[in-house]
Amino acid sequence: MAVVFSACGQNTISNVPASNRPAVATSTSKKTSPMTWNPLTPEETRIIVNKGTEYPGTGELLKNKEKGTYVCRRCDSPLYKSDSKFESNCGWPSFDDEIKGAVKKISDPDGMRTEIVCANCDGHLGHVFLGEGFTSKNTRHCVNSVSMKFVPDIKAD
Repeated sequence: MAVVFSACGQNTISNVPASNRPAVATSTSKKTSPMTWNPLTPEETRIIVNKGTEYPGTGELLKNKEKGTYVCRRCDSPLYKSDSKFESNCGWPSFDDEIKGAVKKISDPDGMRTEIVCANCDGHLGHVFLGEGFTSKNTRHCVNSVSMKFVPDIKAD
């Protein structure tokens, strides 16, 4: 029996003015070879490759408050800085800004949501939502913890 989750709900992207909708982006970064990507567990493959969703509230990075950088679990490309992470209480880590050029936005086939993927390896991260008012940037990247690793900043002694 398959369990399907509809995660990170928002009415529709059509509620957001066209001028504020994310455009389908193309990557300007150099793609690394799949031969250099990190091996994935079956659960990581289900989410990152097959565009799955982890159970809400279970991600290891959900409550992380340390300073550092969130990187793609598959290819180690930097995705988000910790200062863009915020509490949205949606059950997944939320960010209001990505590292420039790190994330591609792709319209879901149903046109209801916008998927976000790593611009380097196309690994599924989650979805982006606009117009919710959580932060001044009015953007929420809802990201699966499984799709990322956290690299803490080096502390000066």
